[in-house]
Amino acid sequence: MLVNQPLLAAKNLIPPLSPKLHKGQAGRVAVVGGSEDYTGAPYFSAISTLYTGADLCHVICEQNAGGPIKSYSPDLMVHPYLRLSGAKSGDTLANEIVERVAELLPRIHALVVGPGLSRDPLLLKCSGMIIEKAKERDMPIVIDADGLLLIQKNPALIAGYQNAILTPNVNEFRRLCDATGVKMDDGANHQLARQLSQALGGVTIIQKGAQDVITNGEEVLVCEEAGGLKRCGGQGDILSGVLGAFMAWGVGYRRKIWSHEGALEAQQISLLAAYAGCSVTRRASKLAFQRYGRATVTERVLDFIQPSFTDLFEVQEA
Repeated sequence: MLVNQPLLAAKNLIPPLSPKLHKGQAGRVAVVGGSEDYTGAPYFSAISTLYTGADLCHVICEQNAGGPIKSYSPDLMVHPYLRLSGAKSGDTLANEIVERVAELLPRIHALVVGPGLSRDPLLLKCSGMIIEKAKERDMPIVIDADGLLLIQKNPALIAGYQNAILTPNVNEFRRLCDATGVKMDDGANHQLARQLSQALGGVTIIQKGAQDVITNGEEVLVCEEAGGLKRCGGQGDILSGVLGAFMAWGVGYRRKIWSHEGALEAQQISLLAAYAGCSVTRRASKLAFQRYGRATVTERVLDFIQPSFTDLFEVQEA
């Protein structure tokens, strides 16, 4: 089924604001990321899930990142379970870490992997193992930033798992193409994105750029929503968090936690979540830039997630 009106279709994923829903039913997300040097990225990703409308968000981070992230917001549940290389035998420590994280997974609807993760070998190893645990539960996964390095090194980790979204920028997209044998001179951006998705077995790809090209290997959507002209770092982290919220809502949609007609096909949920996430993030960036101009920073973009969401999905009700 072709998606001719993706925003209208994506609106079906959004849970109602209803007294019949209890805490957690409108989305529980976990962000795997954060290291001693990078604490802002997982915070921006995690808090964006809540600003979008998810109920709860966990951050699973490296031990030295836990304190700073906790200090940024008391709304986040922070678990500093990850450890750096060298403390113990790599395999022994990795297994201990992953088993501890696995205990959290039954409480989570969707997983975001990568913001601020760093390239520490043990953190990357643990993240790959966590992805495998999530796949066993058919959990939606958003992979961004350093998490994409895992896929570049081992495309088989996510190949064929259609309940996932990858969010490469220009350089990450090129490296993913190299890793999967997709030749960059074989066509226009939307054709390359489709080929990359097909090479990965139908994983949804967001090829970020002046326009975001979104594809699951079959359908291609182009998000032409205007963004801000100040490209401050951290906007990709916001996108990953907004995506996490929509993917968590996709779980509620499939389980019929709230009443709906169930017209969306399962393989379209990631595609629509990706389009909706790009639309909200780009509009929030534009609104922040209109207010602050060159002084726009990521923290200021956060304040415009809710009005952007309202403009795109709830203006009629308002």
